[in-house]
Amino acid sequence: MFSWTDVTDSYTVPQFDHSALVLIDVQRDFLDGGALPVAGTSERLPRMRMLVEAFRAAGHPIVHVVRLYDGDDVALLPDLPRRATIAAGAPIVRPGSAGSQIATELLPAGSPDLDTDLLRSGHLQPLGDGEFAMFKPRWDAFTRTHLDGFLRSAGVSTVVIAGCNFPNCPRASIYGASNHDFRTLVAADAISGATAERLAELRTLGVPHAESAEIVAALRGAAP
Repeated sequence: MFSWTDVTDSYTVPQFDHSALVLIDVQRDFLDGGALPVAGTSERLPRMRMLVEAFRAAGHPIVHVVRLYDGDDVALLPDLPRRATIAAGAPIVRPGSAGSQIATELLPAGSPDLDTDLLRSGHLQPLGDGEFAMFKPRWDAFTRTHLDGFLRSAGVSTVVIAGCNFPNCPRASIYGASNHDFRTLVAADAISGATAERLAELRTLGVPHAESAEIVAALRGAAP
């Protein structure tokens, strides 16, 4: 296991005072009772909420990355392996549906529903103070999005990643963050599907992991 406390490389050690939280695909359709429930996602919601509340308290950016699938809209076509399913009419994160919305537990008070038109145009949608929703058209949150530019404009050097289904979009986004030269930290207990073996493969990328409580403690220590 490769904990962030083991990192001695000055290029990859997390900088919590310049960090942002990126939550991947924590939408109602992927929770228990949803159209396509992903095992373990609902179970990890309390840890994700712990992180969200800590990043809000520290005044650091939070980006809720979402998928929206529509076989009739070229901009919302899913990755190739899912196109047949969506074309057949599967009701998974359809634009405007209740299932496409971000898990209620993670949202700031008074946040609006997802604005499909705004999101599909590539813009980030404000949900609260320093908190945004962003649509990603592919597994990786950095592919064909403005996430890189947004994070850099906010002075972010370190990305903390949590969310839904490690083998797919979180893992792709971890590689994307590394490709864009962000220091990257995985919240191991706040991602469904994050096994010891899957976390171990990230060591060659210089990407460590931590428990949510460790990240919260580090944020409090780094807060201005």
